[in-house]
Amino acid sequence: MYITMLIIFGILSGSLLSILVGILGSRRKIGFGWTLLISLIFTPLLGLVAVLLSDELPEGERRWGCIAPLLVFLVIVLLIATLSMLFWGSMMVI
Repeated sequence: MYITMLIIFGILSGSLLSILVGILGSRRKIGFGWTLLISLIFTPLLGLVAVLLSDELPEGERRWGCIAPLLVFLVIVLLIATLSMLFWGSMMVI
């Protein structure tokens, strides 16, 4: 049970860090979508390196693309599903 919770925490924290790095990438030429994809496939640290190597966009401009709202919705749904499984799983043990 402890290992399962540790794995779930690792996946959730990695996803959250990937989203934060993606938000940083939205202000760069690489954009949110590519930064998020690199961070999810490899690690958020490598995504951060990609963001820092990318050129900055002009002031006030952002690159979200069509992938951003879809991925944010997907992450929210997965987070709610994971938390509900954790809650109902702990209720079954008690």
